[in-house]
Amino acid sequence: MRIDIITVVPDILKSPFEASILKRAIEKELVEIHLHNLRDYTTDNYKQIDDYQFGGGAGMVMMVEPIDKCISDLKSQRKYDEVIYMTPDGETLDQKIANQISLQKNIIILCGHYKGVDQRVRDHFITREISIGDFVLSGGELGAAVLCDAIIRLIPGVLGNETSALTDSFQDNLLAPPIYTRPAEYKGWKVPEILTSGNFPKIEEWRENEAYKRTQEKRPDLLKD
Repeated sequence: MRIDIITVVPDILKSPFEASILKRAIEKELVEIHLHNLRDYTTDNYKQIDDYQFGGGAGMVMMVEPIDKCISDLKSQRKYDEVIYMTPDGETLDQKIANQISLQKNIIILCGHYKGVDQRVRDHFITREISIGDFVLSGGELGAAVLCDAIIRLIPGVLGNETSALTDSFQDNLLAPPIYTRPAEYKGWKVPEILTSGNFPKIEEWRENEAYKRTQEKRPDLLKD
């Protein structure tokens, strides 16, 4: 998978891809991450990529021309499956969306900034708009990092255990069951006996029941689906 991220502040996005699982995925050549500074696509002497709103109002707006030049340049080199805009009023990111996008080959992620982008960008270039929650950040960079983490870990070969991602919360509309590790007893707090029994069919049955109970207690809305 190749992910091209268009941003006004690329430095914010460097560290998430320089450690842990995402770094290893890049080193194993399972994913390519390319950061594009939007200021490189403006002919303005001051590298301006934003301007005042027509009609007045507080906040600057990202201009259409630099974004057009950047996206058009990328599209001239390869075909993209999605051009995603990170915005608070997009569809809320969930596991289903992450699963869908992880199957794509090439995607572009546009990070909003300031007040957002000129509406013509959304009308003519964007194929999908995604939010990471009902709140506003200073820019879309952190949201882009969250989206990348959610989809990259699903790519075959990224995680050490291929089945790990399949047992995460939300994969089957259930929260994950409780998990334990050694020691089996600590300060009198014991691991459920079933987990040390070696009876794997019974263990799976216990996990399914616990996942359902946890979902019913914490996120009953998931069970409605």
